[in-house]
Amino acid sequence: MSPDERKSILKRWDLTEQELTEIIQQNPSMRGLMLGYIAEYKLRKMHFSSPRYENVHKADDHDRSRKSDLIVTYKGKNFTVECKSLQTNSIKTTEAGYIGKYQCDASDRRKIKVGSKTVETTCLLVGEFDIIAVNLFSFEEKWRFAFALNDDLPRSTFRNYPPAIRRKLLATLMPVSWPLQPPYIASPVPLLEHLLNRA
Repeated sequence: MSPDERKSILKRWDLTEQELTEIIQQNPSMRGLMLGYIAEYKLRKMHFSSPRYENVHKADDHDRSRKSDLIVTYKGKNFTVECKSLQTNSIKTTEAGYIGKYQCDASDRRKIKVGSKTVETTCLLVGEFDIIAVNLFSFEEKWRFAFALNDDLPRSTFRNYPPAIRRKLLATLMPVSWPLQPPYIASPVPLLEHLLNRA
């Protein structure tokens, strides 16, 4: 790493903290992009930095054949984790806490094999990753994550797909609440243990 790269990003870009804040607030798409990458960093630091995990690494963003944000080795077996964030305009306050939705799909339409058929879709396949980690920061501006098994996530209800196809595709918009409700839990460990025992 060069001396310039060690400098604060604010110094390198000749920005004040207030200026950067204003730029982010004026550009919601920039805020969403930054929050997504920060969430991946926080996820790794908060939940996958202990010695129980080996070879924790970020998947290649350009590898369209592999859908996951993080790959972790747990007790000698590799697992994939997909990190998603809440849509801020979906958040509602309830008597119990909060409810919101997150988008769980591919970044663009692509052709995928579903059984014996090829489908062009933004939907993710059931089993395309092992565990979902939903960033709940937008509920209370606290770094928390909701974890669930891929198998327990809702399926697509898109009527243009026949039922046999819908059963193999994940819904593109999913609800999550705080406090957490099944199938979501606050730690990935029980889910990893479940996957190990199932193998």
